[in-house]
Formats: sequence, C-alpha cells, structure tokens
Amino acid sequence: MFIRVLEDEQIMSKVKAQMSNRLINKIKNKEAKIAVIGLGYVGLPLCVEFAKNGFCVTGIDVDRKRVESVDKGVSYIGDVKSSEIKLYVKEKKFQATTDYKILGKQDAIIMCVPTPLRKTKEPDISYIIDASKKIAEYLKEEQLIVLESTTYPGTTDEVILPILEKSGLKAGKDFYLAFSPERVDPGNKRYNTANIPKIIGGINSQSTLMAKTLYSQINSNVIAVSSSRVAEMVKLLENTFRSVNIALANEMAIMCDYLGIDVWEVIKGATTKPFGFMPFYPGPGIGGHCIPLDPFYLTWKSRLHGYEAKFIELAGEINKAMPKYVIGKIRDILNNRKKSINGSTVFILGVAYKKDVGDWRESPAIEIISMLLEKGANVWFNDPYVSEIKADDTLMRSKELSKSLLRKSDCTVIITDHSAYDYKFIVESSSAVLDTRNATGDLKGTFENVFKL
Repeated sequence: MFIRVLEDEQIMSKVKAQMSNRLINKIKNKEAKIAVIGLGYVGLPLCVEFAKNGFCVTGIDVDRKRVESVDKGVSYIGDVKSSEIKLYVKEKKFQATTDYKILGKQDAIIMCVPTPLRKTKEPDISYIIDASKKIAEYLKEEQLIVLESTTYPGTTDEVILPILEKSGLKAGKDFYLAFSPERVDPGNKRYNTANIPKIIGGINSQSTLMAKTLYSQINSNVIAVSSSRVAEMVKLLENTFRSVNIALANEMAIMCDYLGIDVWEVIKGATTKPFGFMPFYPGPGIGGHCIPLDPFYLTWKSRLHGYEAKFIELAGEINKAMPKYVIGKIRDILNNRKKSINGSTVFILGVAYKKDVGDWRESPAIEIISMLLEKGANVWFNDPYVSEIKADDTLMRSKELSKSLLRKSDCTVIITDHSAYDYKFIVESSSAVLDTRNATGDLKGTFENVFKL
C-alpha cells in the first residue's frame, strides 16, 4: 500500500513538472495569453509592454470608457502613446473588454486594481477581493496569477490564495500565485515599465520561477525575493521612505521660515555632500496613488500585531498638514496687502499632484482650493494637463493663463511646477506670488512680490 502511494506521488510530481515546463515554454515562445485586470496608470502601460514584446494581451476593466478608448486606439494615460495602442490593436496583440469570461482562456492573469484607504485609514482591498473571486470562477490548471496592486504584507497568501483555492485547485501545485509590486512614475522620461527593476515574490519557489519567467520577457532586470510577503513589504518600504523624508523636508521648511532662512538654499548646500545625504524637497503636500496612502497599509498591519508605527504616523500627519500651512502663507501675503482671504481672488497654478502629468488624485491642490472656497475666496486654477476638477463639490474648469487674469488675481499660488509654465511671465504679471515648489528659484533678479513656502 505504501509503495502504491509513493508511486502515485511520483506520477503526480512528474505530471506537475510537465505542466510547469509547458507554461514556461509557452511564455518563452510568446504563446502565453495574458490578461491584465485594471487599465489604469499601471495596467495600460503593462498591456502595451507585453504586446510590444509579441504577446497577445487582453485588458479587462469595468469602465466602459477605457475599453472603448483602447478599441479606438486612443490613450488616456500620458505615458502611453495612442499610436502604440492603435498599432497593437490592429495587429490583434491587444484588446480590451469588460467581460471576465475571457479569463478562462488565459495563461497568466495580472491584477492592477485600485487599493484605496477608507476614511478610517484602513486598507480597502475590496477591488482585490472582487477580482480574485472573478478569477476563481474561471481558474484552471497551469495558470499564473500575479497581484501588482500595493497592499499590506500577507494579502497574497492570506486573502487571495484562499479565494482562489475555493475552485478546488491548489496554489503552487495546480496554479501559480505571486506578488510583484508596481513601480510606476508618471511623467518620468527615463524610467518606465521596461527598465525599472522588477521585484517578484511567489507563494512558493515554483510560483516565483513562473512569475520571473513571465516578467523577464519585458524586463531585463527581474529580482526574485523569498516570498510574496517580502515583495509586498518592499513596496511599502519604498514609499514609506519617501513619505518620511518628504515630511522631514516639510518640517525643515517650516522651521527655516520661522528662522528667516531659505530652505531651498539649505537643501542645495547639503546636496554638495557626496555621502550620507539624499535631497528631498518640501511642497504644499503629497499626492498621487502611492505616497499619501501606502504607509498607512503598513501602520494598519502593524497595529494588528500590537505595534504602533509612530514614526510613520507622524510623517503622515506632517505631510497632511501642509495644505493648511499653505493657506496660512496665503493669508499672511494678503494680510500684508490689507486684504483678507474672504473676497480675494486666488489663482492656483497646477492642480496635478506632480509636474508634467495630468493625474490629480490626492493632489494637495484640491484640498487647498476647497479650504479657500470655504473661506470665501474667489478661486481660479490653470493646469496645462488638467481641464477640470471637482473641489468642495464645485466643478471647476481650467482658465487661460493670461496676463489679464494674473493681474486681476490678488495672489497667484504655484502648486505644481509644470515645465510648460513661463515663470518670469507669471512673476512679472502677478501682484503677489506664493511659490510652493521653488519654481522661480532660477529667475535672475530680485522680485519682491515672490514669497517662498
């Protein structure tokens, strides 16, 4: 009886090895079909990169407008060219759909869904759970499932794995499961999906191998770590590192303001040190889909284990307070001109969360505009990349950046330092300018109407 069981195990081991080899060969021969769930800032560039490298890719999204845009060959993401989408759609290398039934025909499925925070600062992984349930409906043997969405350590093996195994298939044996943190920097001309080093962590060694094999087809620098938990933690460390250091820069800016010192000159001086220092810069607050949110995944998870991540929480509080600090600076500028915020016209330049992109998710500009409106200010905004926003339940449209409007405003506030702006023109045309990004720092001459953060 024991010999029979041993023989059965050996046969099954050989079968699994054959399955593994089949999937690896499919991937290497570009025969593997790939589905990407979520066609946002991470998913769409990923689809294009796989299509560019010869794979047939299907993008899945609940937003019909995104699906229709792909079908028409029109990009809605700044880092993806419409011409590329049009080409790969025409070549039948890329298609988009809202129908999850297509998952049953795929060899690899990558989840790039949103992971927001609730108002209580608890992770909202409902999109991950919903996508996992959809995958479980159509899961089959020899499939590779990868999560790219930022989340807390343990999500892949504690949440996704049990959902997928309800299908009756076993993770690491019948199908493969891994985590690979997205590393997207919108607007970055140097680094993109193809050349940003890629971290891979599977729920077992075979899953790691499968995921590494897949991503190695589009990226020459794929680094495997020991587990999905380590890979999840890598992403949180990266963004928490930035959050903490930006908070330090913001606190330095506030202290320098009290002391009458130019913080930008201080940072420039410190940057001359060839070791032990890395420059981070203050600003009106932090935005985007990562830095304002990701550290709180970590603090939440730590709290469950009885540890309070006070340092990370404090950094979040400092960064969160910066929009209010900006309002205080605006108030002081107007007050020195014998005006109040109530009734004054404030012209906001740049509402995107970072320069040269059109993404205004979590942008501090929105909170600043909302607070100004609440205080009775007449607020205008201009952004070459954002045509309209909603602040304080008010729909606002970008206004023309003209000399006439700049002169009519009581205070011009540079929130996002887009390269397209002519800062000399802005300064010369405005009665007062609050520069939160040191965008005017390189202007020659002395401008008494310019105030720094």
